[in-house]
Amino acid sequence: TLTAAQQRSLREIRADLARRVPMSRLLEGDVGSGKTVVAALGARIAVSSGAQAALMAPTELLAEQHSRSLAVLFENGPTHALLTSSVTGDARRRILGGLADGTIDVVVGTHALVEEGVAFKRLGLAIVDEQHRFGVRQRSTFREKGDGLDPHLLLTTATPIPQTLNQTIYRDLDISLIDELPAGRQPIITHLRTPDQLAKVWEGVRLAVERGQQAFVVTPRIDPDETGDDVPSAIAVERDLRRADLRGLRLALMHGRMPARERDDVMRRFAARDLDVLVATTVIEVGIDIPNATVMVILGADRFGLAQLHQLRGRVGRGAERAYCVLVSDASDSARLAAMVEQKDGRPLDGFELANRDLQIRGAGEFLGTRQSGAPELRIVDLADVDPRLIDETASEADRILSADPVLERPDHGLLANAVDQLWRRYALA
Repeated sequence: TLTAAQQRSLREIRADLARRVPMSRLLEGDVGSGKTVVAALGARIAVSSGAQAALMAPTELLAEQHSRSLAVLFENGPTHALLTSSVTGDARRRILGGLADGTIDVVVGTHALVEEGVAFKRLGLAIVDEQHRFGVRQRSTFREKGDGLDPHLLLTTATPIPQTLNQTIYRDLDISLIDELPAGRQPIITHLRTPDQLAKVWEGVRLAVERGQQAFVVTPRIDPDETGDDVPSAIAVERDLRRADLRGLRLALMHGRMPARERDDVMRRFAARDLDVLVATTVIEVGIDIPNATVMVILGADRFGLAQLHQLRGRVGRGAERAYCVLVSDASDSARLAAMVEQKDGRPLDGFELANRDLQIRGAGEFLGTRQSGAPELRIVDLADVDPRLIDETASEADRILSADPVLERPDHGLLANAVDQLWRRYALA
């Protein structure tokens, strides 16, 4: 059963898909709020009107998980396929042929979907999952995959990057908010610790395992650095924990250089509770759903972006038990880490609040260009003070103005018309 927020978001997407003007919408909801289900239902709506839909995920692991989810949701149709760089030979040719002739309705994949040689008969809806993981050009390339018409575009995220948040404010993107979680979820308790406190952290991991729970340990690097720096690496951390602090527990290693089949096998064992602790890189950042995992330890936490940290924290706390996230770093003055441990009304900051904090820290980037952070060009409002409800209200007011005066000819709109003209001229678009 969909939550009220999911139903509201689906209604907004359905209304956009019924319009002739291509949708540009951000579906923003905290980790675990059910964005993927809403996006999948949007794809079904697009297919029912005779179009195709594509869902692009940032990693093969997440694309494969989405593909399995669609297999359940679309058991009786529409037709769907998985296209990643690992799909080769005859299987790849069959999928490319099915997309070109329209016999495949929905395709799930990675950046392979926007490569040359991938053509659609009638791409009507492009969904970019976890949009903060893609560059501007990767997201916009979908626009070129239609049959001469721009497809509808739906971006999903728990933590919009500064540029995307800026675009929602300035109406380049509409926004749908899933602002409620499934019943029974408890707030995740987040702690900031230094490396010399790790012994206590590992004791906590042991206690969780003794209670029948599981833990993630995440590092910023796969291999130990040969120069001898102290950046934690997955391979070295897994080896050291197996030999010392977590000796006797069932550990496994997972990172992006492992073959997809091997990664899948590790995740299946972890999901089946055949493993106690999974040491990994950010390959587990998005889409992994293990309700029994209650502890997330992030080593070298200052080396991750705010969106990454929030996504990693969201890998735990998906069951009924209390969950914990431990950020390990020497960088006690980090604004990102301070935002992660900040409390509001007895809970951590949610994805939208963290995105606003990221906007303060990094800046908004370019409105029409490819910089995704940095000093903002438009200075109409203080972006740090923007509330999602204010975005809706100002968008409605902009619609009212443009419906009454589409080219801003009225005298009382003179200053506004001049400001818009200056913006377009800056980019040689007028």
